[in-house]
Amino acid sequence: MTPQLTEFFEFLRFPSISTDSRHREDVRKCAGYLVEKFNRMGLKPELHETPGHPIIVARSEVKPGRPTVLIYGHYDVQPVDPVSEWSTPPFEPTLVGDKIYCRGATDNKGQHFSHILGVEETLKAHGELPVNVIFLLEGEEEIGSPNLAPFLEMHKDSLKCDVCAVSDTGMIGPGIPTMTYGLRGIACLEFKIHGPTLDLHSGVYGGAVPNPATMVARLVSTLHNEFGKVQIPGFYDSVVDLEPWERAMWAALPDGNAATIAETGVHGLWGEAGYTALEQRWGRPTAEVNGIGGGYQGEGSKTVIPREAMAKLSFRLVPDQNPQEILALAAAHLKAHCPDSCRIEVELGHYGPAYVMDPHSAHGKAAQRALQRAFSGEPRLIREGGSIPIIQAIKNILGVDSLLLGLALPDCQIHAPNESFTVSNFEGGIRLNRALLEELAG
Repeated sequence: MTPQLTEFFEFLRFPSISTDSRHREDVRKCAGYLVEKFNRMGLKPELHETPGHPIIVARSEVKPGRPTVLIYGHYDVQPVDPVSEWSTPPFEPTLVGDKIYCRGATDNKGQHFSHILGVEETLKAHGELPVNVIFLLEGEEEIGSPNLAPFLEMHKDSLKCDVCAVSDTGMIGPGIPTMTYGLRGIACLEFKIHGPTLDLHSGVYGGAVPNPATMVARLVSTLHNEFGKVQIPGFYDSVVDLEPWERAMWAALPDGNAATIAETGVHGLWGEAGYTALEQRWGRPTAEVNGIGGGYQGEGSKTVIPREAMAKLSFRLVPDQNPQEILALAAAHLKAHCPDSCRIEVELGHYGPAYVMDPHSAHGKAAQRALQRAFSGEPRLIREGGSIPIIQAIKNILGVDSLLLGLALPDCQIHAPNESFTVSNFEGGIRLNRALLEELAG
């Protein structure tokens, strides 16, 4: 095993689960490991306390006249449940062929650690970097980055930069360099339907009193028409449709419909009519049911009319859609369709706007050249369906675009058991960092 892989395995062994208070000290130890790593490299690290988990900033020596590149990543990871579905211990990195299995291997430790090692290699080879570099690593991305935007506001002068580089997205497939120039936004809510004051016998009262579980199902059914279009009034008013060049570019990619079926194991596709699976996933807004429940959930039958039932919804949004406006429209729609025989309670959740940049800008072209050098292939330009709300915050607060240069493969199983990262992409990420800094130097 190479020294770089050995270091990476040490980093992976920290169970830095940000959402679980039992792992608070593990998150802090992981941050401490990064501070020590940056010190050994000759960078100047700073550990900043927050009301939650620490934020780490590490700076290279400033060379006047050179552009400054901010490299963002997160060292916190998702919980490992269900543990029984892991084939190897979740926090004991295991190498099988070209794959490293461990929680956080791809999301996001492997991706940003490749950048760290790329900077280290350049410093060892040349004694300096072609650009000024600032690393910004947080420990709360998996819980919505609640303290990062305030940190950016407080430190925006010292974090002033020309562009941000982020590897926390995906590649279309192995060996296919991919630049993501857009991310969908997100808006979440939960609604609960209240009916009788207690669970009722479904024989004695059935047919005469409202059933909250039935009402939840009826409300959910109002979200889409039979062609997959969202039926919330005003939902599409601000949607910017896909550009012809985008649709042509994505149509030239490998069959996205077949890939979506293969990746997910579904028997067929269902979505907004008139758009391909890739267009639906990357460039169109959605309404999804993330959870639904009410009534008896145990084994066998229990003939009750439940006193309440609920559903959790999320909306993935595209540029120009305002998440708060969408939540207001969704809440109004649900309340308008709830019958007077029940009471509806709507609780709004977290949200973040969509992000999009011009991939043909000078920075975008530099990133594509770096991808081509690192992976020896023509870069593909995509948007992604997922959301990284902090990317728009970086744009709003620091005034710079983010170059989203993902190293995650479709089968890496982030957030799921048996998460993995390939050695090929780990090494490719190191090459990518070195090429990117050279290209951005101009």
